[in-house]
Amino acid sequence: MTTTLLRGRLLSFHRAPLSLTDSQSYLYEEDGGLLIEDGLIAAAGAYADVKAKAAADVIEIDHRPHLILPGFIDMHLHFPQMQVIASYAANLLEWLNTYTFPEECRFVESAHAERIATHFYDELIRHGTTTAVAYCSVHKTSADAFFAEAMKRNMRMVGGKVMMDRNAPQGLLDTPEMGYDETRQVIADWHGKGRNHVAITPRFAITSTPAQMEATAALAREFPDLHIQTHLSENHDEIKFTCELYPDAIDYTDIYARYGLLGPKSLFGHAIHLSEREADVMSETGSVAVHCPTSNLFLGSGLFPLKALARREKPVRIGVATDIGGGSSYSMLKTMDEAYKIQQLLGERLNPLESYYLMTRGNAEALSLADRIGTLDPGTEADLIVLDAAATPAMALKLEAVKTLPEELFLLQTMGDDRAVAETYVAGVAMKAGLG
Repeated sequence: MTTTLLRGRLLSFHRAPLSLTDSQSYLYEEDGGLLIEDGLIAAAGAYADVKAKAAADVIEIDHRPHLILPGFIDMHLHFPQMQVIASYAANLLEWLNTYTFPEECRFVESAHAERIATHFYDELIRHGTTTAVAYCSVHKTSADAFFAEAMKRNMRMVGGKVMMDRNAPQGLLDTPEMGYDETRQVIADWHGKGRNHVAITPRFAITSTPAQMEATAALAREFPDLHIQTHLSENHDEIKFTCELYPDAIDYTDIYARYGLLGPKSLFGHAIHLSEREADVMSETGSVAVHCPTSNLFLGSGLFPLKALARREKPVRIGVATDIGGGSSYSMLKTMDEAYKIQQLLGERLNPLESYYLMTRGNAEALSLADRIGTLDPGTEADLIVLDAAATPAMALKLEAVKTLPEELFLLQTMGDDRAVAETYVAGVAMKAGLG
């Protein structure tokens, strides 16, 4: 059994913070200790107390004065879109047809999928993301590459082979039967292997016929414990086109409801332009709206009403995500920097404690995985990051004027990126130093 003791300033959330002064919502240890045994957190607290519980020959790693947090969780991104990021287009549908669909056609080739998978996981680790929820391409080869690389690195990952049988190039189309059969095979091959979770993944209603949606519904009935991921109400033109394709539905959300795809493990990317009726249904079913701020700004999709959805009489569960490659950064810090600005434009405030809760425990709760990841609680998996608020000269200069923990967190969120991630641990193993 391998045992490691990390020393540094610990931060982990017990629940969503109610305000900037809500110190009861989180654990903070100025001189903290984190005892890791066989990939799990065995103890967390004051360094002296945790040290007393450790064996005399425990390996100690001193990360002072840096912060040690749970690893970041990214709730929505596209594994095949690494080379789509930073592509100039007017809006979502133009961007998909001009750049995204042609690029995803390349993932029929195993060698290409495996090469991109290596870079994909390198970037996640570099940016402190230890769990992500990803869309693969329509090809089973892409899902195989995605999950094989996750197993190599022992990362807890969620992903799915995209199902799409219309409104895309021929090289990106399956059929209702093929989408069903290949998804079943991906589940058999990968779900529960290592730390892998397979998600049922109809791309969105525009690219799935009613017959394929029926096949998706069948998968959801057969595998009720699996996550479901798709897109919802990202762009006004998308909404209009979708509702034309499904004229019997009340609205966009109702399309998914009719096929039994709403529920506490259903993750809906974007969900910017929900009606009150749709938000009520999302709330009543426990479905998750996943906010992708850098993507929403880059593609001009709209301003996600995060605070308004959270404080409704029927609140909507919320996750946050990069949405690579519509999103413009792999960094969850940059993601929350843009989320803050969007709320500013809506006349709302998103304080830094809320941002870090959302990136860690909040996203773990949205994934129904908070018993395993997203905290520093004993018994959970030791997926951790070490953050350096003086990582660049400009940050170090600003840090001289920082007096409180929330101010330091806001500095990291506003000015930080992969350079601020001093180390990333996956199941207790330091990973960042090994990157090429």
